[in-house]
Amino acid sequence: MSLHPAIEAGRTAVITGAADGIGLAAARRFVSLGLNVVLADRDEAKLGAAGGTVAAAARDGARFLSVSTDVADLTQVERLRDRAFDQFGDVAILMNNAGVGGGGHAFENPDGWRRVMGVNLGGVINGVHAFTQAIIDQHRPALIINTGSKQGITTPPGDTAYNVSKAGIKVLTEGLAHTLRGLDGCQVGAHLLIPGFTFTGMTRRQEKPPAAWTADQVVDFMLERVTAGDFYILCPDNDVTREIDNARITWAAQDITLNRPALSRWHPDFMQAFADHMARSGE
Repeated sequence: MSLHPAIEAGRTAVITGAADGIGLAAARRFVSLGLNVVLADRDEAKLGAAGGTVAAAARDGARFLSVSTDVADLTQVERLRDRAFDQFGDVAILMNNAGVGGGGHAFENPDGWRRVMGVNLGGVINGVHAFTQAIIDQHRPALIINTGSKQGITTPPGDTAYNVSKAGIKVLTEGLAHTLRGLDGCQVGAHLLIPGFTFTGMTRRQEKPPAAWTADQVVDFMLERVTAGDFYILCPDNDVTREIDNARITWAAQDITLNRPALSRWHPDFMQAFADHMARSGE
């Protein structure tokens, strides 16, 4: 299939969180299409192993560069940018993808909160700040893809820190897209990747659950929807359809418009109403 004009052999993709999961799957896919890839991750051992799998997938002279990077540190992200441009002279795709979990509920684990917010939200902010103007100044088609989460939209109980970080990425990416489209002659687009249940290193399971998509499926869907022009790349999985996602997201938004209690989907007084809502939505 034809792809977005930024996805072109000889150009370069920079991917954070590239040592496993969606980031590694994207790196393999891009080099298989002839793009150079810059792999960024904090885990040097995993980064080294990832380089081997990326090299094996490379086609049409594509090359890769591994750069150990803590995305929570702006100085290191600026160094990543400089290494990418020095090595390849071009960045067509920036995937701000690095993420961690394990924050905690609203008033526990301050250290976990700082880690999750620093990597997940701070890392995307740092990527946007370090790279965007340089990418614009190339005057060529380019993409900035930020990895969000459905948990940043429906915000289920559990890891509130993670939800807050991913909600922040959604808002940041929406604002970025608006700013970019208002710049005369700008050829850079921003997109929010919203994976469904995906089997990645973060799941800490040995075998893929039947309900989960693989990281490769997420990347293939991402490329399809970016090419189609979607801003919100809302991924299904093997259990959850787009219709189910739409119904759940609508319910979450109506907590505000209908003045229901916070997170009413999980409130005992609203469980039947939610079930009825899903039934009316055909799910």
